[in-house]
Amino acid sequence: MVQKVQKKSLIMSSQKVPSKLVSIIACKCPRCRQGKVFPYSSLNLIQFSKTNDNCPHCGLMFEHETGFFWGAMYVSYAFSTLIMIVFGVMGINLEWSFTKIVSILVPTILLLTPFLYRYSRILLLYFISPNRHFDEKYS
Repeated sequence: MVQKVQKKSLIMSSQKVPSKLVSIIACKCPRCRQGKVFPYSSLNLIQFSKTNDNCPHCGLMFEHETGFFWGAMYVSYAFSTLIMIVFGVMGINLEWSFTKIVSILVPTILLLTPFLYRYSRILLLYFISPNRHFDEKYS
C-alpha cells in the first residue's frame, strides 16, 4: 500500500511540471511551463496570431522589449525555406514538373502558416530569450 502511494505521488509530481519538449509542443510559458502563450487555438484562423502579453499563471511578460518577436520572422522564414527545399528535392527526385511542385508547395505553406507563426515565437521564447528559463518556484 505504501509503495502505491509513493508511486502515485511520483506520477503526480512528474505530471505537474511537464518537460521542456512537451511545453514547447503545447505552447506553454518557458518559466512556469503551465500558462498558455496563445489564448486561442491555432485552428482559429482569425485569432491564431493573438499572443498573451503576460503568462496567465506566473505573470512573465512574453515580449520583454518592443519588437522582440520580430526575430520570430527569421525563424518562420527558416521553417518555410526548409519546407520548400524538402518539397523541391522530393519533386526533382520524383521528376515532377515545376508547376506541380509549386501547386503543392504554396497551399502547404499557407495551411502551415498558423503553426509556423506560433512555433517560431515559442522557439524564440525558449532558446533565444534572456532570463526566460524554467523556474520551479513558478510551477
